Amino acid sequence: MVLPSVMILPLLIVMAAGVYYIYNEVMQYMAKSLVRNKVVVITDAVSGVGNECAHLFHKGGARLILCGANWDKLESLYDSLTNEADPSETFAPKLVILDFSDMASMEDVMSEVVDCYGCVDVLICNSSMKLKAPVQSVSLELDRNIMDVNYFGPTTLTKGILPTMIPRRSGQIILVNSIQGRLAVPFRSSYAASKHAVQAFFDCLRAEVDEYGITVSTIAHTFIDAAVVPPSPEKPASDPNTLSAFVASQLSHGVRPSALANEIMRTVNRKKKEVVLAHPIPRVAVFLRSFLPSFLFAVLGAGVKDSVLVEQMQ
Repeated sequence: MVLPSVMILPLLIVMAAGVYYIYNEVMQYMAKSLVRNKVVVITDAVSGVGNECAHLFHKGGARLILCGANWDKLESLYDSLTNEADPSETFAPKLVILDFSDMASMEDVMSEVVDCYGCVDVLICNSSMKLKAPVQSVSLELDRNIMDVNYFGPTTLTKGILPTMIPRRSGQIILVNSIQGRLAVPFRSSYAASKHAVQAFFDCLRAEVDEYGITVSTIAHTFIDAAVVPPSPEKPASDPNTLSAFVASQLSHGVRPSALANEIMRTVNRKKKEVVLAHPIPRVAVFLRSFLPSFLFAVLGAGVKDSVLVEQMQ
């Protein structure tokens, strides 16, 4: 029996959709099997991204060590994970209090993390402290606090975990960083500086530990969009400088925590060394920073002037 030509296209679409569905199911199954029994440390596990990662890796059968500064939130996350999962296929997570703003406690924290299982297969450095303010308004104390959380904390923890990976000649360290580790945006001086510093550290580390079979991965993402914003029928007011406004809005256009968590899982499974999770405009801005810096500086400068003018008129 010959099918009418009008039915061929819909049939091909249905078949393609079926193949795509099967492919996704197989990839999700493989992703879970690849992390099964792996010892995975997640810092700031009680944040939006950390929470999503915890659920994803726990369902995959990983041996989780969840770190965070708030014990009550860690226990709440523990209850959520253990209540949802099958105890015969998963491991009860270990909980560790970790506060990067308290660097004096880091030596004890590192010992506690290592003592949980004696080794670490995957370290996910997810902690971050954000700040938006003019340079002249940021105190030295706040600068140091941001550097502790965004730079000294992750690098110190990494140094403490490395001795468990080098003798085994295996392991993966993932830095969940910001696109501002590659591109500086006005009014984020301290934040961007800390992100540039930690990006450079992990880029150096990647080359140094490659001979030991250790993979170092960095994920540069845009703003984490955890809020649910209802669509508005009203059109936004027109901006006097549409180019700078468009660039600024795209630079702050975020990614969902669940999307970032899925990308982290893919990075672990495929051992990617560098990932940029951003929309086209931030990617173009990073390109311009290297090849047409004067143009980018002019656009960002125009955006700053516009924001100052608006504040003066209000």
